Amino acid sequence: MKKSIKMIVTAVLLVSMSVVMLAGCGKKEAAGSDGKFTVGFDQDFPPMGFVGEDGEFTGFDLELAAEAAKRMGREVVYQPIAWDSKDAELDAGTIDCIWNGFTISGREDSYTWSDPYMENSQVFVVKKDSGISSAADLAGKIVEVQADSSAEAALKEGENAALSASFGTLQTTPDYDTALMDLDMGTVDAIAMDSTVAEYKITSGGMDLVVLDEPFASETYGVGFKKGNEALRDEVNNTLKEMAKDGTLKKISEKWFGTDVTIIK
Repeated sequence: MKKSIKMIVTAVLLVSMSVVMLAGCGKKEAAGSDGKFTVGFDQDFPPMGFVGEDGEFTGFDLELAAEAAKRMGREVVYQPIAWDSKDAELDAGTIDCIWNGFTISGREDSYTWSDPYMENSQVFVVKKDSGISSAADLAGKIVEVQADSSAEAALKEGENAALSASFGTLQTTPDYDTALMDLDMGTVDAIAMDSTVAEYKITSGGMDLVVLDEPFASETYGVGFKKGNEALRDEVNNTLKEMAKDGTLKKISEKWFGTDVTIIK
């Protein structure tokens, strides 16, 4: 009888220990609680975030994030992600935020957002000698866009839906570096992309490309956090306001764009 009781007690203790261990394993640390600020970004998205000539991650957004992390007393960690996997990364807690030319428009209810810090537009990029001078000229043409990007979403909405229906093909690609190579090789006729990235790539790369005059969408960039993470969002918001007030946002912006493109006051 005593032996049976002892076995029962032992079994109960083992089960209890297992429950505690499982609970501990399933418990995730709050964002930033480890003293780090992990920023998810597309490493092929210059000038916002990319791999520099020295092999190090760099870019306008990454520099903003590093300065914000320093002021918040945290170590910034740059975590490159596949853009179409960004939600999974955020939900899993492998990143604290998405800070990389991240468009708020159309995603307002999907994330907890910082205040907008920059304006942007979506444009078409073509070869200079393509004979394409307007969006109407894209009828029957092959247009490429980054998968799960705001450009792709914008082309499916409102008047743009009719425009994209006129294309011969609207196809996706993992990143804009690939899209620009496709355009250069002539396998596509145009790219739909962020004006910020388009202008930077054309200017810095000396590419024989042009941006069509009329944007097909206007938007703002913000820092996206997991839905409900107001605490970290508020901390970043307050830090960005401090950076705007003391001129740091302006200084970093002028370094990358030659002018102050930020809109936080």
